[in-house]
Amino acid sequence: MVSTRDDPAPIWLRWRRSGWARRLAIAATMAGLVCLAGVSLNRVYSGVLLAELVLGAAIASALIPALLRPAPAWLVAPVSVIALVGYGLWAVEVSAHAGGVAGDLSTLTVDAARNAVPRLLSALIPIEPQPDTVLAPVVLAWLAGFAGTELAVRSARPAAALVAPTLLYVSALVLVGPNAGVALWQPLLFAALAALCLATGSAASGAAGVRGIGRRELVSLRVRTASGFAVGLAAVLAVVVAVSPLVAGAVSGAPGDPRRYVQPPDLDVTDQNPLIRLSGWAAFPEQNLFRVEILGDAQPAPPATPAPTDTASLDPFAAETFAAETEAPPEQPSDEGDYDTRLRLAVLPDWDGVTWHLEADYRNAGRVLPPVAAPPGVDPEQPAAYPPLTIEERITVDQLRGRLLPAVASPTRVDGIRVAYDQREGGLLDNAALDPGTTYTVTSVNEGVDVNQLMASDVPHGDAVARYLAVGPSVPDELSRFAQKVAEGENSPYLRALALQEFLQEHYTFATDAPSGHAYPNLSFFLLAQPRAGGQRGTSEQFATAFATLGRLLGLPTRVVVGFHVPAGGGMVTAGDALAWPEVLFSGAGWVPFDPMPPPQSQAQPVEPEFVPPPPPSSDPPVSVTPSAESAPVDSLGPEQALAAAQGPGTAAIVAGSGVGALGLALMALMAIMLVRALRSRARLRSADPARRVVGAWDEVLDGLLLAGRPPPQHLTAVEVADYAAHVVAQTPGRHARRPRPASPDLVGLARTVNAVAFGGRTVADPDESVAQAAHTRAVAFRRALYRRRSWWRRLLWWVDPRPLRRR
Repeated sequence: MVSTRDDPAPIWLRWRRSGWARRLAIAATMAGLVCLAGVSLNRVYSGVLLAELVLGAAIASALIPALLRPAPAWLVAPVSVIALVGYGLWAVEVSAHAGGVAGDLSTLTVDAARNAVPRLLSALIPIEPQPDTVLAPVVLAWLAGFAGTELAVRSARPAAALVAPTLLYVSALVLVGPNAGVALWQPLLFAALAALCLATGSAASGAAGVRGIGRRELVSLRVRTASGFAVGLAAVLAVVVAVSPLVAGAVSGAPGDPRRYVQPPDLDVTDQNPLIRLSGWAAFPEQNLFRVEILGDAQPAPPATPAPTDTASLDPFAAETFAAETEAPPEQPSDEGDYDTRLRLAVLPDWDGVTWHLEADYRNAGRVLPPVAAPPGVDPEQPAAYPPLTIEERITVDQLRGRLLPAVASPTRVDGIRVAYDQREGGLLDNAALDPGTTYTVTSVNEGVDVNQLMASDVPHGDAVARYLAVGPSVPDELSRFAQKVAEGENSPYLRALALQEFLQEHYTFATDAPSGHAYPNLSFFLLAQPRAGGQRGTSEQFATAFATLGRLLGLPTRVVVGFHVPAGGGMVTAGDALAWPEVLFSGAGWVPFDPMPPPQSQAQPVEPEFVPPPPPSSDPPVSVTPSAESAPVDSLGPEQALAAAQGPGTAAIVAGSGVGALGLALMALMAIMLVRALRSRARLRSADPARRVVGAWDEVLDGLLLAGRPPPQHLTAVEVADYAAHVVAQTPGRHARRPRPASPDLVGLARTVNAVAFGGRTVADPDESVAQAAHTRAVAFRRALYRRRSWWRRLLWWVDPRPLRRR
């Protein structure tokens, strides 16, 4: 056999005979197939970084088995794995730098390897190339390129070699789904490359197989090859005939999206309904939540149409909100502090008669966010009334808790933090719980509302707005009549909303200490109860939810937004800046905010009697009065009889006896209250079971707060109640006392013990006598501290107050 070195043929012919040309051609074809899968998947990514990384992985993974063909088979796979690890680390570093993801290489690699598939399936489109969204495609591309080339080059099985690239390409198409347009050239090019791979591999394997055999064996081989080809062709044609109708029917349909089967991140109760946090924030208005820095200047564009002459018909809050969300500086700043920005924490579109809650579809997103989906009845192609305005703000978290991120409406970019994004409502969610010092920058693009066109605007209808009109299974009749009465005579949807806003502003009072709650019973009490009974006063929670609920009863699509005021020019946002406001959906205009809150320093007008339902009629039968001598008219009696009838028999004695009897009954009732309370406290604090004594000590703390007139809000946890109790004692220093008052004990330890005992089922902690005695001591010391800070007459009422007996 003549060696290649001694072959007198030209060098290119010798190189071809050695098999290098065939191997490199197969490697190039296989790399093209794998790269085509990356190009198809890159259609749902932003930029071209993913396609470039997949291209590099395809070329490297195909070249290694082609170049190492003369080497032993056991050596090729380890070399490829080592090269894959190095290339994967490089891809993680490059994508982290391009995506602005901070962290060291080891942490980023571990996080990407752990969350590559879940985040890829739940990422919002367009997907930003970051370590956890590029690692899986790069690794799969490398494996497909290596497996296909190795099978084609070493095993000479071109048909089997196409399995891995084909599966990769089909997986890319499934992941893209309906989120990209049709690219007909890609499947055609893939089919052409696959045919080229089959031809190259088949020609090489056939040439190697027939070399050196006789004529008879060659003829037999050709006959068997032709027969196999004919049978295979017939089978392929049969499959095409059977499948072609199904394929033709699916061409015009939209492919399925696998992302719909991936659940969004779970939200806790406080994030699902941030309305319940407003009362807690109102109790501590000085608490620092976060700091806002406004980056750059933003000025609103001039209105597209002249302002109407009748400015009273316009919604003042709509115009104010346009200036607010466009960062317009106030024309007449005041010394009291102006607000020119509102940040949204959450949008609550769903109302079931009990609570407003958030059913959002949060998806992991990169730095660049897609635009918020256009609401029903709004054409996204229609030019806006005002040019869009870009707002950029840097937010630093202080004591804000949860996972919801405040931002100006319609965010388009978030830097400095990994977020999940709800494209339907425009909400942002941190992938982890917020920590003090967390800083991120939000860029928003807002479009103003032309309030001049709202008078003639209608509201959308149909299934698309059904969730914005839902009112729950049972609506109180008095609220339905109340809503109809408020908007009586107003035909325009905008005028109905404006009438509702003005009625709430004029007849109801804002009160920071109003209890939380916005279910139908709470709203009925807020709207219809008398002021002397605590009705007709509430926080922004009651004003916003009352407007939104009554608006739905009037046929207006509404939702509730929870957010914050931001001081003009930026600054620290405190708990006192938190508020809620309603929004109404108008055709063509979109969501328009309203402000049902009464102006500062305004005096509420009494609600007219026709709005308040009459009391239910009494079911007792009428009392019949029989005439008698005692009830005879005085003028029908004689002078002496009239005087005796006027004085009555023993009038003074009867009055005195009645007074003494009433006083005695009152004293007996007070003594009974004192006795029952003393016996209950004794049973709590002297129980034989240490666990019952711990819980009883906590009940004594809650009774003390109730007696002090400062019961804790119901949504607070035990540890938060302990902090609240310390705050209550600190706010009551007892300055008029002749001697210093006892200090309040720390109740955080008691709160944690109560959590372990009451909710841990004694599997977490089984208190002993020392723990129970410490709880007893702290509870008694706390009640003594509260008692000593009361005035003398409140101390007298302390022991006979019946409210602790009614507390559950």
